[in-house]
Amino acid sequence: MDNLETSQGMTPAWLQIAGLGGWLLLCFAAAGVGSSVTLPQIATWYAELSKPSFNPPNWIFGPVWTALYLMMAISAWLVWIKSGWLDAPGALGVFCFQLLLNTAWSAIFFGLENPVAAAVEIVFLWLAIGATLLTFWRHSRLAAYLLTPYLAWVSFAAVLNFSIVALN
Repeated sequence: MDNLETSQGMTPAWLQIAGLGGWLLLCFAAAGVGSSVTLPQIATWYAELSKPSFNPPNWIFGPVWTALYLMMAISAWLVWIKSGWLDAPGALGVFCFQLLLNTAWSAIFFGLENPVAAAVEIVFLWLAIGATLLTFWRHSRLAAYLLTPYLAWVSFAAVLNFSIVALN
């Protein structure tokens, strides 16, 4: 695991724990907002859409996203604990931006019932995740590695989104 020393010295344990709690809260708040617009649409509007044969069953999305949000929070925490806001404002800012785009995708696709606009937005989300991964790499290799499943899942989600657009 990465060394938890910052450029200013060792971070106190209570601050490390509080920081992890903050990143978990931020990531799972984003998840909650996304879920609040997604879940009501699963059995209604989304059920009526034509989907490709490789569309996973609905039950898989919750556990996958839970694991991804947990890894995102830990990833951001690792960068924060190692470099702090002052040494990593760009990396953590890009992280927060991609988290906003992640939430926006759910609002566009499910809330607005607009797969076409969501397909455009997911390209920007994918680029923002890639930028986050690259900026995190400079601060913590482990933090960057923790984002790779997220990038892979959003790549799959993009293919799924574009397929739904083509089928509907």
